[in-house]
Amino acid sequence: MADVALSLARRWAQLPLPLRIALIYLSARVVTTGLMIAAAAQSTSLSRFGVEPGLVDFVLGWDAQWYWLVAEEGYPSDLPLTDSGDVAENAWAFMPVFAYAAKLLGLLFGSWGVGAFLLSFVAGYLACLALHRLLRDRIGRSAAMWAVVFFSFGPLAAMFQVGYAETLFLLLLFLALDLTIRRRYGWLYVVIPVMAFTRPGILAFALFLGLHGIVRWMRRRDDPLSGRDIVNIIALGALATVCGFAWQAIAAIVTGDPGAYLATELSWRRNWIAGGVAGFVPFEGWVQASQFWFAQWGLPSALGPVALVILIAGASAVLLLSPQVRKLGPDLRLWSAGYLLYLLAVFFPQSSTFRLLLPLSPLWGAVAVPRSRVWRFGVLTACVIGQWAWIHSMYALGNTFWQVP
Repeated sequence: MADVALSLARRWAQLPLPLRIALIYLSARVVTTGLMIAAAAQSTSLSRFGVEPGLVDFVLGWDAQWYWLVAEEGYPSDLPLTDSGDVAENAWAFMPVFAYAAKLLGLLFGSWGVGAFLLSFVAGYLACLALHRLLRDRIGRSAAMWAVVFFSFGPLAAMFQVGYAETLFLLLLFLALDLTIRRRYGWLYVVIPVMAFTRPGILAFALFLGLHGIVRWMRRRDDPLSGRDIVNIIALGALATVCGFAWQAIAAIVTGDPGAYLATELSWRRNWIAGGVAGFVPFEGWVQASQFWFAQWGLPSALGPVALVILIAGASAVLLLSPQVRKLGPDLRLWSAGYLLYLLAVFFPQSSTFRLLLPLSPLWGAVAVPRSRVWRFGVLTACVIGQWAWIHSMYALGNTFWQVP
């Protein structure tokens, strides 16, 4: 038996890396499809998707409908208003790259949905390749492969098979992080604008570039920093910042409303805050949400901000002190810290929180560092259980404001 296992291991190791990752990825997609079918069988008339929906309904569910609307009708020049006169939910909250790329791909099949599915599916596989490349020089090839396994089977793995922009953004992000770490700054002039108009988050990358430049400056005696690299880092940081605010400017020009984009984003937050939201205030969302959720859970709302401070301190301690996280190197830790700070500044945590944590996927590398088989298979099992919990809650049972993926 041991000889058979050793032989299989050798054959596996001899397969080309892209093929090994493809087999892992396809296996993960089979599991996800099975969980989706099981969720569809348990869907009731109370669900948004009705009784026994098809997989196509899940692919086109929730935010995918907005991307589809963008692809077919574009963006409104007149912002829709609620009965109270506030800006209503509308397409300006969704970036154009995924919507139109899916439409272009879908022309081959006569269906935007097919194009969206294939774009997410293929981008997910390419993201796995990019993640392995990003991690292998820091934690080793074996651990990098396990990180790919966790990423492919993770609790949010349904995103690889639905009409969301997440996997395309992750592919671009992993490429951008890898290019930065390898100091191939030239390609970032192409990647950054595409990433900026795929999904919100490019301002976090601008922050990361600033932190990256500071660290390189501080270490310039041991790691020479050329004038050309200085120019590139500053220029790319400026480009990412401009791209980060460009969509707000475009929305303002098209609609004639300078606050069109922020008002659109806040229209979703009004569903959670009694009395509505007067305007956008950085970092306010998490404080409001901590009070909201503690009240929902029957706990004193005043304890919410206290718990938030503890959460921030815990996350900071992990990034600073965890030996496994430190193995990822300074750049991936800086990205993780910068992205968490970005979310803290702009986001109101609710049912989409876990999905919005997907850009922290390089941290799967830290989870994969321990070599214990019990640990690794335990994590894999937890991933699949978490995946079922997510799919079952958001799709089979999804019918209320806190069940939107």
